[in-house]
Amino acid sequence: MPETLTLYTAKICPYAHRVELALEEAKADYTKFQIDLQNKPSWYAPEVNPASKVPAVAYGGPKVPADKPSPESTKIAESLVLLEFVADLYPGANLLPNDPVQLGAFFRGQGSGAALVNGVEQLQALLPATGFAVGEYSIADIAVTPFIARLNVVATNVAGAFAEEDAVKLAEVFNAPKFARFQQYWKDLRARPNFSATFDEEYVVNVFKQRLAKSQK
Repeated sequence: MPETLTLYTAKICPYAHRVELALEEAKADYTKFQIDLQNKPSWYAPEVNPASKVPAVAYGGPKVPADKPSPESTKIAESLVLLEFVADLYPGANLLPNDPVQLGAFFRGQGSGAALVNGVEQLQALLPATGFAVGEYSIADIAVTPFIARLNVVATNVAGAFAEEDAVKLAEVFNAPKFARFQQYWKDLRARPNFSATFDEEYVVNVFKQRLAKSQK
């Protein structure tokens, strides 16, 4: 009998979204519990994650309600750690690429670049001519998908989030021919079933608009 697994997540959080994507891709049997990041439950930090952040996982132990985590379960946090944990837990999902050196190079590349557009240019340069980040779909793709999704939300749905000049540049990322490879990559990512199962675009748009409105008062 497989161990119980509870994921503590939040729809707005790209780091938590990474782990949801991995679990869905692995077709894992798990419980999802949404944490209100503006009003976290008092039990969350002492009983799940002392850092009081999402994502976090409670693995093993008796089957209990998610808001009453068992001290017998193992608590694990940090999104990249959890991606590898899920990949190891469900080897049949083939989330780890065959070439770990290739994976490391992609992770280093996607974290560089101060400006968003420069970051996309560098990511595009790392992509193969077709397919995903390191060939077959893997945790390399899962790691960047939530951030591309939220970048797309801001570029297409949240007017005023950037200065006009920066907004024009950002829009080019999703429209200009010079970003054609990145645009195809984004199309391939959002076409996957694990993306549609985990990304609530309407919710994310509304939260971003609310945050922008507050910042402009």
